[in-house]
Amino acid sequence: MPNIHATAIVDPQAQIGSNVTIGPFSIVEGDTVIGNGSQLAGHAVIKARTELGKDNKVYEGAVLGGRPQHVQAGERVGRLKIGDGNIIRENATINCGLQEHSCTVVGNGNMFMVNAHVGHDCHVGEHTIVTNNAMIAGHVTIESRAYISGAAGIHQFCRVGQLAMVGGQAHISQDVLPFVMIDGLSSEVVGLNRIGLRRSGYAREDILQLKKAYRVIYRSELTFGEILQTLQQQFPTGPAAAFFEFMLAGKRGFVRERRAPPKSTIKLFPSDDREGSDDEAEAVRNAG
Repeated sequence: MPNIHATAIVDPQAQIGSNVTIGPFSIVEGDTVIGNGSQLAGHAVIKARTELGKDNKVYEGAVLGGRPQHVQAGERVGRLKIGDGNIIRENATINCGLQEHSCTVVGNGNMFMVNAHVGHDCHVGEHTIVTNNAMIAGHVTIESRAYISGAAGIHQFCRVGQLAMVGGQAHISQDVLPFVMIDGLSSEVVGLNRIGLRRSGYAREDILQLKKAYRVIYRSELTFGEILQTLQQQFPTGPAAAFFEFMLAGKRGFVRERRAPPKSTIKLFPSDDREGSDDEAEAVRNAG
């Protein structure tokens, strides 16, 4: 049986699973599904046409399934589908799809921190982290294990590839390739997300392959067509194969690499196996 606080307002048409907790002053509208074991803290709002999977935690003031923030939003809007095991912190907002038959989709095991916003028709993968005050516009795709830092803004229709890390306050208006880091100050690529790769279990051989593919993309001075051809031929398997697939589907262009200015002083760090040392060296070599 669900545990519903006496002050909560729950529409009789809402489908509430077993072991669900709904806190004080929360609102659950009709045409909603709350999966088994999910927890809604006080003042959480679950709007109509929203489906929550099991074991989600929704904190105070979060609003899930709100109307799209779009002048063309009609009387009947789309749906919001959220998977299992997500953490949605205070005052985060995730909107429904814009059109009646469209949908915003969130996978499993994601974390949305305080004041994070996900717009209409977005697709968020699994085990992503969207941190405080991040702003994700409509029709954005965030692939699995990506990390969006605080106050970053992502333009509509952009894509952020798997295991990419977007720095704080970055403004993203083109696609972010998988596995790369975006510097928050310049909003440009500063190397591979090596710490994220290691923490996700990628072997040294995998990272070396990604580094070779990265150099093809950003250092070879090939044309776009030549880059695609080279990636397809040299990296048909392994993690680097994701570059070709991602770039082939691109429509907005890709965030460029930040490069050192001419005659700049370059400090090289010694190569060792300490976590972060390679990332620091890569960032300095690319610093501008």
